[in-house]
Amino acid sequence: MSRLPVLKGTLDLLVLRALSWTPMHGFEIVTWLERAANGSLELEDSALYQAVYRLEERGHLEAEWGITENNRRARYYKLTVAGRAYLRSETKNWMRYADTVSSILTAAKDGASARATT
Repeated sequence: MSRLPVLKGTLDLLVLRALSWTPMHGFEIVTWLERAANGSLELEDSALYQAVYRLEERGHLEAEWGITENNRRARYYKLTVAGRAYLRSETKNWMRYADTVSSILTAAKDGASARATT
């Protein structure tokens, strides 16, 4: 089965979720996302770093230099208080959106939701 592209506008939210547990460097973020998606998402390194820089610019992430397990220098990213609040808010919005789209995709011919009739 082919891997799914990450929908525009969702990568920021996915990165924030990955970092909600602990600070990570870029490779760790990609690894966590691939594991969480069971390898189903097509993740581009360049897109990930663009998202990280965008989130840092918006004040949702902070970065500091550290040493990896392989004794290499890397930037570690962590959520800010604003980033945690944004993650909570956008997660609620995303779940509502996904539920609405699912209702539409499973609606009956007359537009009635399959869930409303059960």
